[in-house]
Amino acid sequence: MEFASLYSFVPHVLEPIFPGCLWKGKTTQPIVALSFDDGPHPRYTPQLLKVLERSEISASFFWLGRCVEQAPAVAHSTYQQGHWIGLHGYTHRSFPRLSSAELTQSLVRTQGAIANACQLTPSEVKQRIRDVRPPNGLFTPHILQQLRQEQYRPVMWTIAPEDWVSPGVSTVVKRIMKWVRNGALIVLHDGMYGGEDVAEIAALLIPRLQAQGYQFVTVDDLWRQYF
Repeated sequence: MEFASLYSFVPHVLEPIFPGCLWKGKTTQPIVALSFDDGPHPRYTPQLLKVLERSEISASFFWLGRCVEQAPAVAHSTYQQGHWIGLHGYTHRSFPRLSSAELTQSLVRTQGAIANACQLTPSEVKQRIRDVRPPNGLFTPHILQQLRQEQYRPVMWTIAPEDWVSPGVSTVVKRIMKWVRNGALIVLHDGMYGGEDVAEIAALLIPRLQAQGYQFVTVDDLWRQYF
């Protein structure tokens, strides 16, 4: 059963209720942000990085701390290539299943893994890497309050084409091109689920979006539009 339409419809319902999250950029400009969850992966992420480098665009990556520890060289390469880095938790456990203390530990532990892999100081990571995308997009008002109190920035999405179930490269690209609008925040996956297609998806998607006049920005660029 296809849920892709639902995943991309829900943000329109939730955005007015939870304005403290980043859902999209301003719709007055032809910009889009490509973001990737669940990495870094030792095979899929380097393939994707080559596509992004050829295209000369910067994307945003939301990392799992455990994956950073398993592929530190890939994490370092991603950071050195100039991509924006965010947090996805230490493991892919939904935040509502964690206690407040466990959530704090998950994010801090992920920041520590990033600091080690990317050769950053803890203070640099705390200052630069504070965007958080909840696994599975699940959160509660209490979780959002905690994230804000701990100086994190919650990030969601505009378009989620359900690439993690591997529906096929052409299907994913077709869904995105159907739903894309100015300011869209697109989420794809370069991890264990969906990552095997991510480089090919990006290689097809990027020139099609560019042909329609879209420019690529990072999640941080979207935040700067509002603050």
